Amino acid sequence: MVHDPALDAHEHTEHAAHAAHGGHEPDPFMSRVTITVAALAVLAAMAGSLETVEGGRALGASSEAVLAQDKATDSWNEFQADGLKRRMYAIAADMGGAHTTDYLKTVKDEGDKQTKDRAKATENETERDRLLGESTTHESRHHWLTGAATLFEIGIAMSTVAIITRRQWLWLAATAFGVGGIVLLGSAYMT
Repeated sequence: MVHDPALDAHEHTEHAAHAAHGGHEPDPFMSRVTITVAALAVLAAMAGSLETVEGGRALGASSEAVLAQDKATDSWNEFQADGLKRRMYAIAADMGGAHTTDYLKTVKDEGDKQTKDRAKATENETERDRLLGESTTHESRHHWLTGAATLFEIGIAMSTVAIITRRQWLWLAATAFGVGGIVLLGSAYMT
């Protein structure tokens, strides 16, 4: 069964509204609790949506970091292969012969290629590090938002119980959970 915070919150709101309108005269306490449920439902839906977005961004950045690392590895492999070729041509040039000038030119060319390979590998490693940092930031936000959504849902449940039992302390506790959720929601984007 798929958990849908927005749908759950909507059902809680309907139950709360039904309970609030059960009597003939509007009950101020029931009205406050019903409004609290509605507000917490909106906040829970928002936190849940943001949580999904941040989780997706974390995975995306992590995948891109793996690709950047693969490119860096390929560039370092080319660097090493060019280094081997360079060394072999240097040995051949040291031995002398008719192609010594050609071998020395190839040694220089392979050295130039190695410089480019090193720069490309370093650039890809820098990109990898940036993407890993981005992934970590999104993952951290995801965790904060999970906590916020959980606190909002606890507040909704406690508000529903407050309606049924008509206990103000439960509504106050539910409101405190909602405030805690707002703090976590804000913290997700402050860190």
